Amino acid sequence: MANKTLRLILGDQLNSNHSWFKNTDDAVTYVLMEIRTETDYVAHHIQKVVGTYSAMRNFSEALKLNNHQVIYIKLVDENNLQSFEKNIQSLIVKHNFTHFEYQLPDEYRVDVVLTNLCNSISIEHSAVDTEHFFTSRVELAQFFEGKKTFVMENFYRMLRKKHNVLMDGNNPVTGKWNYDKENRKKLPKNHKPTPPLVFDNDVSEVFEEIKKTDIKTIGNVDATNFVWPVNREQSLQLLDFFLAECLPLFGSYQDAMSPNEWSLYHARISFSMNIKMISPQEVIASAIQEWEKRPDEIEYNQLEGFVRQIIGWREYMRGIYWLKMPDYASMNFFNNKEKLPDWFWTGKTKMHCLRDTINQSLNYGYAHHIQRLMITGNFALLAGINPDELDAWYLGIYIDAIEWVEITNTRGMSQFADGGIVGTKPYVSSASYINKMSHYCGDCFYDKEVKTGEKACPFNSLYWNFYNKNEDKLAKNPRIGMMYNVWNKMKPESKVALLEQADYYLKKINEL
Repeated sequence: MANKTLRLILGDQLNSNHSWFKNTDDAVTYVLMEIRTETDYVAHHIQKVVGTYSAMRNFSEALKLNNHQVIYIKLVDENNLQSFEKNIQSLIVKHNFTHFEYQLPDEYRVDVVLTNLCNSISIEHSAVDTEHFFTSRVELAQFFEGKKTFVMENFYRMLRKKHNVLMDGNNPVTGKWNYDKENRKKLPKNHKPTPPLVFDNDVSEVFEEIKKTDIKTIGNVDATNFVWPVNREQSLQLLDFFLAECLPLFGSYQDAMSPNEWSLYHARISFSMNIKMISPQEVIASAIQEWEKRPDEIEYNQLEGFVRQIIGWREYMRGIYWLKMPDYASMNFFNNKEKLPDWFWTGKTKMHCLRDTINQSLNYGYAHHIQRLMITGNFALLAGINPDELDAWYLGIYIDAIEWVEITNTRGMSQFADGGIVGTKPYVSSASYINKMSHYCGDCFYDKEVKTGEKACPFNSLYWNFYNKNEDKLAKNPRIGMMYNVWNKMKPESKVALLEQADYYLKKINEL
């Protein structure tokens, strides 16, 4: 019997430059599938499901145009058995495949499924790399072997050297590695950011098919004007727009927040990168090229901040994920147990910063990293929300959220649920930081200056309540000893008032 190979392509493996596709071979068939096991493990944003399926369908059509053999299983197809295992086993029998191949998944959950599948089939099987990341799954583990801490900056510098990114021999091109301190500016009051590039993709066919099912989704979508890229060409367009229009101010304002400005100077290419329509290598190379072309317009700190997010944070988070899973998914350092407030699903809260961030997330499936870290994440940690609850929310609501990058940012960076593997301290703040970096506080129902009493900003009392409640776990942390000095010097009656205010707000959390 002639050899016949079935190759699985996952929804986040739409890499047209993968070596698999260099040659056409009639004996090789590719399969892509829309299945319930991938839609149902968490309630996803409707834009995430629609966007991923649209991109998968476009990718499938592009493969066919290049004369590859493709089987595409739609969500509503009658013969869809709604799981990787069942569909693949069925195809092997139906088409007499002799070999099964797949690209290594980026999610632990899917990795287990495909490993078990391979153990259950009788034909030959193998897995190959996705050829996407700068690092292998185990590179971070090897780099930090024998070390007690995993400092991202050290990993970042190693990768810059190894891949010769912004290097002059063994040294960074400017003599300085990191420009983070220069990238923390608030947006000037009357500054109007560049309007974002959005697409008007008609994804109504996919949307209507999803509506025919009982799949639970969150958020909103305009299916005739879908704003996200759904193919490689659009992804490259979005990258080019960012480099031309936004990179000159990206670094300075990457931490800034402003009402009704959902995009600011962010690239918004994480969805395209995370499903592999574009690669981190080409993104970084294009950004460096743009800077070299326009050194007078693009200051170096704008470029370095962008490069660090991609070759630094992105690769680092993935490395931590593969080093620490599956235990990472259940870490809960503070033993937080509270439920998410109802308004996390509706945006109906009197707190302006949370209302704006959540509504933006519901409308676009997107919020930038400081909105995620210092608004929704900050509040959840101060309120003692169970990290399982927040995990499911982040994983569901953001179009770019795939577990390898979402959970390390949520459990680690945002909630300190990993006890300090990713971050050296909990990222919490009172209203002062939010006011420093945003224009939310000015017309909020609550008063940023007031700590107790009517209209006191909830962040203020919850902040001190958090430190008081977790003193046994945090008092020895050298990065936050100063906060305990301030707390311990407060008058006893001031402390009591703050804790009573926090308790009152926590009991009425759904009414805030």
